[in-house]
Amino acid sequence: MGRTLPLVALLFALGSWKPASAGQPARAHHAMVVSREVHATEAGLAVLRSGGNAVDAAVAVGFALAVTHPAAGNIGGGGFMLIRLADGRTTFLDFRERAPATASRDMYLGPDGALTRESVSGYRAVGVPGTVRGFEFASTHYGRKPWAELLAPAIELAAKGFPVSGDLADSLKNARPKLELFPDSRRIFLKQGAFYAPGERLVQPELAGTLGRISSAGAREFYEGETARRLAQAMAQHGGLITLADLRAYQVVERQPLTGRYRGYDLVTAPPPSSGGVGILEILGILESTGYAKSGPGSAASIHYTVEAMRRYFADRSEYLADPDFVRVPVAALLNKPYLAGLRKSIDPERATPSARLRPGAPPRVESSETTHYSIVDAEGNAVAVTYTINAGYGSGVTVPGLGFLLNNEMDDFAAKPGAPNLFGLVQGEANAIQPRKRPLSCMTPTMVLRGGRLYLVLGSPGGPRIISSVLEVIQNVLDFGMSLEDAVASPRFHHQWLPDTLYVEPGVSPRTAARLAARGHRVERIGSMGEVAAILIDGGSLQGAADPRSEGHAAGY
Repeated sequence: MGRTLPLVALLFALGSWKPASAGQPARAHHAMVVSREVHATEAGLAVLRSGGNAVDAAVAVGFALAVTHPAAGNIGGGGFMLIRLADGRTTFLDFRERAPATASRDMYLGPDGALTRESVSGYRAVGVPGTVRGFEFASTHYGRKPWAELLAPAIELAAKGFPVSGDLADSLKNARPKLELFPDSRRIFLKQGAFYAPGERLVQPELAGTLGRISSAGAREFYEGETARRLAQAMAQHGGLITLADLRAYQVVERQPLTGRYRGYDLVTAPPPSSGGVGILEILGILESTGYAKSGPGSAASIHYTVEAMRRYFADRSEYLADPDFVRVPVAALLNKPYLAGLRKSIDPERATPSARLRPGAPPRVESSETTHYSIVDAEGNAVAVTYTINAGYGSGVTVPGLGFLLNNEMDDFAAKPGAPNLFGLVQGEANAIQPRKRPLSCMTPTMVLRGGRLYLVLGSPGGPRIISSVLEVIQNVLDFGMSLEDAVASPRFHHQWLPDTLYVEPGVSPRTAARLAARGHRVERIGSMGEVAAILIDGGSLQGAADPRSEGHAAGY
């Protein structure tokens, strides 16, 4: 794929931006795995080399990340898996966490009506985990390797340990305020306050035991066996809501992926309860035919147009997006071409629209509805994109006593108080209010792009609402700006989510561009890195894998 502008090389040359690492993209002819962590990537690659398909590898990577990337990798959370088989069939596995049966709309409001911290930290913040059942569903329906073989790398990593990277050492130390509140978290991840040094081995025998039981007895062990009983007991002892009945009742939902078309490319992406697929398609639908890309990547004009489209989508998100099993989500209406044309027309090419003047749109009634990501393509052409999470870094902070795994704080992804911002500053409406057994709205956006009916791009990212921006901007960089995959992933990012009315930009956005955006009326704020995209590009007989230089991610293939 040719480059129209070597943007990242230019930024490096000017010394204006240096990501955390700048590894070269991996190239291969048969198969590729891109994940957040080297041991997990290698586990997936080993499965592919031994005859497994992309789904088998995805399960192995997911369990390995539960050991080596405790900030987000998990068996105590949930997520989404987007699958495209070599014959063109697609499916979407929703193993998002659910609210416990006794959850209630106002459970996180204090006597004064203000939000408490209970949706963020501790046992009451936890939704019913879906990861283990999700991985088993994927393995049973779309994989071919024995279940125990897929868990073996993770069990070995937990039992024998692995060397702590510099990134993980820093992450664990920074998480001290959260982790030190819970005895098992303090003992396992903080060494009772002594902390892990880079290169020191992190051994997790309790997690190895839990994974071993799951390996032998399947997901039933997690939801009905010893693990379930000990988890429910800990919940009862510490004021949590999850019961054995909640665990037994958890089910994966298989959904139709959301599809759309942009400039001759076909997109396959996440449907609700993800808000990300709708977001990608709505934003691209607004931008199409604007000519926004003519001014080039990173220009004030192209950023302005994209931000204005983001602003309008996130306003709609606040009103309409939620769990489609509980709320009618007007997906077709939000992506209706006349509706998108109206949003496009409302953009002033020279001035920002203040968010205070922008309300959720009125789409026509058209009937149709801290996280980590990894991408895999196998030698047969099957592709998998997985984004899964325990929400904030290290979730609720709770490690289940004797079981060795961290629990999510996914209940904060509901509108704990409709109209009030959540952990990520997102303002959400009544559609996403807490209800028993409901899935909270998510920004996770595993996505694939097809060119001429053939698989072309597989990608996704962590990052809360910035997932949507990160995935969107890599797609724009490849499709609209003709960048190479490594430049598309490494290029500086920006984000706007309607409220707060702030345009967040990474350090690589130049001072001149930031000033021009401010002159257009944007309130510009510089932040650290956003997103960690894991992407694979398929061009003819060649595969390119790019791990985000903002992380210690790793791409490998053969």
